[in-house]
Amino acid sequence: MTTNDLNRAVARATGETVRTIKHRGFGPDEGDESGPYIDWDDVELRRNTSLFSQPSVNRNP
Repeated sequence: MTTNDLNRAVARATGETVRTIKHRGFGPDEGDESGPYIDWDDVELRRNTSLFSQPSVNRNP
């Protein structure tokens, strides 16, 4: 499977465009875990930040 085939397959499975998948850097798993690894869930958590501080609510008076 080529990288283009993989990108198309991932795009079909996720509903994203091939361009988006290519930008995110999917590649074949070669079994080498010593290389760079991106935890996309962690990236999304860091991106989701509040624009305004939220007051704490004390529901037990």
